[in-house]
Amino acid sequence: MANDMLTSFGRPRRFYNLMSADLPGTRFPASGITPGSSVLGIRFDGGILVSADTLVTYGNLARYQNVDRVIKISDSVLLGGGGDFADIQSIVRTIDQKIINDHCRDDGASMKPMALVNWLTRLLYGRRSLKQPLKAEIIVAGIEDGCRPYLSAVDARGSPFENYVAASGFARLIAVPLVRERKPIDRDFSLKEASTLIRDCMRILYYRDTRSIAQYTVGICTPDNCSIKGPFKAEENWAIADHVSGY
Repeated sequence: MANDMLTSFGRPRRFYNLMSADLPGTRFPASGITPGSSVLGIRFDGGILVSADTLVTYGNLARYQNVDRVIKISDSVLLGGGGDFADIQSIVRTIDQKIINDHCRDDGASMKPMALVNWLTRLLYGRRSLKQPLKAEIIVAGIEDGCRPYLSAVDARGSPFENYVAASGFARLIAVPLVRERKPIDRDFSLKEASTLIRDCMRILYYRDTRSIAQYTVGICTPDNCSIKGPFKAEENWAIADHVSGY
């Protein structure tokens, strides 16, 4: 009794139900409450392909299965979002408002993919520096200067990475090595080659990623226009399961 009085001296009694520094705080998962998994972008000789499945999970529950995570920003820009979908929605709303502000100025300027990436790096790095990070990984694809395909990824820390292939989530580990292995040495992919790669990668991601489903959408950006196709369904073949015995 005496020890209890000494340890609780100067503190409110437990029946007040007040917060104490000794109590554990609320901890959220690093990937967010409702994360989306992989996004994959591939540059080909006439534009960009961006693909993502339509699943947004709630923990390990496949809660939302018809969510478009490839988003059309303008006629020359596509955005693919991985990570916490709430943060992705917040980023897209901010981009939409920025586009409206640019339109109201009526100075002929429009948002290009490279400018969007530069702006996203500052937004994500600024939020991270304030210790209020946006738990999102963004893939930006588009046409720069009317003819040049542009593809870049921006991680949650605001670090950009431009290449002929960009990915977020599990696709960084599974899909990117496959794309690099099939890349021709002296030229870019053709549209047919890039489409085949997208199909193969989405099938493999469905097999390997527990937070993925067979349904996915594909965004294509060319000098003429940007559009989103689908949803498509990844091919499945589980015949090998008959040969599995035990774990």
